[in-house]
Amino acid sequence: MRTIVAASLLILVSTLAQAASLPAPKVQKINERVYALLGPMELPNKSNQGYMVNATVIIGEKGVILVDTGFTDEIGKHLAKAIAKLTPKPVTHIINTHHHGDHTLGNIAFKGAEVISTQQCKELVEKTGYEWIDMVQTLSGSKFPNTKPVPANVTVAQDTRTERMIDGVKIVLWAPKGSHTPGDLIVYLPDDKVLMGGDILVNHITPNFRDGHVKTWIGTLDEIQKTDAKTIVPGHGPLMSKADVAAMHKRMASLYAGVEAGYKKGLSDAEIRKTLDLSQWKKLHHFEDQMGGNINRAYLEVEAANF
Repeated sequence: MRTIVAASLLILVSTLAQAASLPAPKVQKINERVYALLGPMELPNKSNQGYMVNATVIIGEKGVILVDTGFTDEIGKHLAKAIAKLTPKPVTHIINTHHHGDHTLGNIAFKGAEVISTQQCKELVEKTGYEWIDMVQTLSGSKFPNTKPVPANVTVAQDTRTERMIDGVKIVLWAPKGSHTPGDLIVYLPDDKVLMGGDILVNHITPNFRDGHVKTWIGTLDEIQKTDAKTIVPGHGPLMSKADVAAMHKRMASLYAGVEAGYKKGLSDAEIRKTLDLSQWKKLHHFEDQMGGNINRAYLEVEAANF
């Protein structure tokens, strides 16, 4: 019994230490009912304990709609404390923009909330959730025994736009063709002119092509520019304007075109990298971490398209 109690106390102390060390979100008020909680831009590490995501708080009539929840149960609780400073209303709905663990594994901190995603996202959370837990534990050097994948209980189909009234808030759930991942979901508030893009949109950060469909992603960026959004919340980095989206679109379209041209000349992906103008990319966070893999992913996509 003493051993069990001691072990429980050790876990509690460790958990409290992790929560206390998490960086505070940068709270940006968009209007009276919409707030962005901007997370750190670093990759998961011991200092941030995996906290790196942007979340969006939408205050409804009786509760809060939360877009994305963080990498662990502790990050979910961390966001809950930030939300409590904005409103006493509970989180009643969660919308996950895609399946990556840094956006979904905090779901478990919000017991009883309805969780909404695309069907593909739900299936990928079920399939890969524990892989993401292993990843954050390895990168942060901590254990998160209370973190478990919580997939959506309400889903929408890919390549659709569904308008819902959720707790008095008109929300468009836009599931484009696979872009950053096979199961992305863009959230748009037409009355507020606020768009949340998940990792289809990142600002000051190199996007990650790991699970991407690069060509359709570029098309999705083009479509976003045609909306009447005034404020855009990316998955990572500062708030964006449509001019920022246009700049991201231009970088990605140019990169894809360069990879395609190199492939048609018979060059390998390593050889193609030497031909690309990456000057604008080098200004972004995580360039060295991501760019090699991004070029390879684009190359494989071009190769498949020309097979």
